[in-house]
Amino acid sequence: QVQLVESGGGLVQPGGSLRLSCAASGSLFSIFAMGWYRQAPGKERELVARITSGGSTNYADSVKGRFTISRDNAKNTVFLQMNSLKPEDTAVYYCSRYSGPSYISPPSYWGQGTQVTVSS
Repeated sequence: QVQLVESGGGLVQPGGSLRLSCAASGSLFSIFAMGWYRQAPGKERELVARITSGGSTNYADSVKGRFTISRDNAKNTVFLQMNSLKPEDTAVYYCSRYSGPSYISPPSYWGQGTQVTVSS
């Protein structure tokens, strides 16, 4: 069974930064695409960023130029560096693992989520 554990969320002022981490259990982490999604109150879950096993990345338009997804295969961890945060980035952020090296199918596994609140 794959477990994904997020950390790094919290309260930050507008314009600030946070770095989310997601530690994955299980073997063969490096062969799977990973992603970050978020869900704000009253809204549907949406894609934030994702990364293939080869390191190619894909971002939502709303976060391009501000967020960066990366992975450390030696540590079975994926990161989301969030800069220039805005109040509209407030949401629960979820880590996900896809079923293969890219994004052909929806994610197969989800973490429990970590709250990010951007407010002054």
